[in-house]
Amino acid sequence: MAELLSNPAARSTYIARINRVVDHISANLAGTLDLQALAGVAYFSPWHFHRVFQAVTGETLADCVRRLRLEAAAQRLIFTPQTALQIALDTGFASAEVFSRAFRTHFGTTPTAWRRGGWREWATHRQIELSKIHQGNHKPNQESIMALFKDRTLWPAGPVPSSERTLAMHIELKTLPPMRLAYMRNTGPYGDGVAQLWQRFAAWCGQNGYMNPRRKMYGISQDNPEITPADKCRYDACIEVDEAFKPQGEIGVQNFGGGRYACGRFTGKPGNEVHEAWTHMFAEWLPQSGYQPDNNPALELYEEDFVMDPKTGNFSCWLCVPVRAL
Repeated sequence: MAELLSNPAARSTYIARINRVVDHISANLAGTLDLQALAGVAYFSPWHFHRVFQAVTGETLADCVRRLRLEAAAQRLIFTPQTALQIALDTGFASAEVFSRAFRTHFGTTPTAWRRGGWREWATHRQIELSKIHQGNHKPNQESIMALFKDRTLWPAGPVPSSERTLAMHIELKTLPPMRLAYMRNTGPYGDGVAQLWQRFAAWCGQNGYMNPRRKMYGISQDNPEITPADKCRYDACIEVDEAFKPQGEIGVQNFGGGRYACGRFTGKPGNEVHEAWTHMFAEWLPQSGYQPDNNPALELYEEDFVMDPKTGNFSCWLCVPVRAL
């Protein structure tokens, strides 16, 4: 197994298949998610699939299913008015009792206490964890970002306006359409490995004719970093493709459902400045907006005229938070 996964071509195929399984789990939390069914999604033999899954993800299939169900339930307890029982059933738990036991084992509190504010302590721990990771990885991350800036074959250079990371950040409500997206995934702390991901994804887009003319590109944060452990957070670099496109190598396909988003115009540098802008949107803009977060992934929108300023390292994009009325 180790020898096979050390082969780059084989590893990219394995990663794509396992990503497809994780996406299937997330989209079918109330469905049948046993070994046989999920092995079929990955096109692997059930006899070996559990070993492949653990080798690629670092967790067992059963642990992954349980974690994704509980994290989805935790998110809904915060952001939706559904009853705990309805959330339990919608996320694949047979009863409120089974759900409550599993929830307490994982999060250290009951669903009721979590909804009443217990989630804040968990979120604080996740934020501290992520901050420590970013501090420890600051230098290699900066080196990766600078390498990305310098690759003018992938990203056009140009002047970028000054930073808009304050309360004056321009925010618009946008309705994003449903889309079929080709994606490449990084799993790990948000901010770490993202520059390398975009460099590889942009190279693939260029090789396959998606950069001339340029198209909108999307960075989708599939998990809430205040709930999901940093090493399990999924970030997808995406571009829209048509129905004829087929997955290839590490590139998978996902269906984005669209919806209502509050989009803030960000200008600044990757890393901490992006993190500060996201914090502003959730902590400062959202509470006074008349909206609340909806239960969909947040995303970054990079428009067709996207450029990086080689002198300052600045770039612009839209940071988009899914919303619904209070």
